[in-house]
Amino acid sequence: MADLLVEKNKVVQVSFVLRDSSGKVLDSSAEDTPLEYLHGHGNIIPGLEDELDGKRVGARVTAIIPPKDAYGVRNETLVEVVPREHFPVEQEIVVGMQFAADTPEGEVRVTVSKVSETSVTVDGNHPLAGVELHFDVKVLDVRDALKEEIEHGHSHGQYGHAHHD
Repeated sequence: MADLLVEKNKVVQVSFVLRDSSGKVLDSSAEDTPLEYLHGHGNIIPGLEDELDGKRVGARVTAIIPPKDAYGVRNETLVEVVPREHFPVEQEIVVGMQFAADTPEGEVRVTVSKVSETSVTVDGNHPLAGVELHFDVKVLDVRDALKEEIEHGHSHGQYGHAHHD
């Protein structure tokens, strides 16, 4: 299917390495499990989706995505210091721990950024908010999405379909 382009309502398989501006690897796809997503439905960050638009199978894309087109700029109002007694006494709280917090805007995923004897600082920003992202991506496959995938807004390929080379 090398004639298909990456465009809306196509299921795209990519392999990728994601680094920060210092070159530190933040994430990557495993050798045997590429990332598969439905293009044009906001399933990957907007800046990367824009960079992949119109590419063919075999294309290599090197892209630097600014925070505004990735996980957003940091919002310091999402950082909150919570009294330690709001957490179960028996629960060990460590930096990097993530959990869901109920807020007036609904449930928010927060990350513990600091712990003292009396307080826990939690950060509701995405861990990569404010980070410039450096992607190296290879387009491995493009196929037409199934009607159900378009209706559901995401690829079903990685859930239960046989892997074939």
